Amino acid sequence: MTSGKTRSRAVPLSAAHDAVLAGYAAALQTAPLAGSTREKYLSRLRGYLSWLAEETFDGDPLTDASTATGAVRAFRRHLKSAHRAPTTIDTYLSALDDFYERRGVGKPQARRERDIRRPVPRSLDARRVRHYLARVRATATPRDRAIALLPYLAGLRISEVVGLDLTDVGPDGLSVRGGRTRLVPVHPDLRQVLTAWLEARPSWKGAAGDPALFLNHRGFRLSDRAARDIITGFADPDDPFSPLVLRHTFATQLLRDGRDPVVVAELLGLESLDSTRRYGPPVKSGKEAALDALIT
Repeated sequence: MTSGKTRSRAVPLSAAHDAVLAGYAAALQTAPLAGSTREKYLSRLRGYLSWLAEETFDGDPLTDASTATGAVRAFRRHLKSAHRAPTTIDTYLSALDDFYERRGVGKPQARRERDIRRPVPRSLDARRVRHYLARVRATATPRDRAIALLPYLAGLRISEVVGLDLTDVGPDGLSVRGGRTRLVPVHPDLRQVLTAWLEARPSWKGAAGDPALFLNHRGFRLSDRAARDIITGFADPDDPFSPLVLRHTFATQLLRDGRDPVVVAELLGLESLDSTRRYGPPVKSGKEAALDALIT
């Protein structure tokens, strides 16, 4: 295998590899990824294709799954021999995962450089989810029911829950502002709950003057702390959890059901596919169909 540094020279690609790169660039135009991520993925693929041109394999590394895995593993060793940083190597691997999945070859089985033993984020199992939902449905007011379900049925952070305005609830979904502004489809059960709260909200103090979706009893926007206390109040006292665990449960259920990690990353407002893949394995699907995996 070739070795040496890959940082500086942009080696011209063959016509065939240039066409592969152009096809991937076109596919990325409609992908739910940040512009910086698309540029990075294209750059990483270019480096890989340039390296492939100097290598020989028994099969075609661009179309055969087994050969692709061997090629990506060899490329990983090449990057290590060139003393590339672990995080850099992992971004190459993430880009190649995405590239091969879009070609229908499947994700190559190549180990990440960063600590692969990082614990999977805590999530609730089916029994705990049903217990939580039952307590919410049995005892929550319309406002508190909506707050309690948004992290689980929409994957929102608690700061995003309290940051919602009335105008953010639309027929196409929730306009969520945060690290990455996004439109999140509304699960049918959540739509009913939000509708019930919107019908009750006009009777609250401050409803006419404050744009916040969720108000406190003084007529102002609800705080993070207050929303967090509402959610933890529905948890089993012997098995407490934070709103973040509900967001993790949202991601875990979708990915373990085989939903596309790119779609789940967009729903969560994440740019890193490596972070998203910690929850489970990938398969292609649409955003609306992905929500069908949630226990309700």
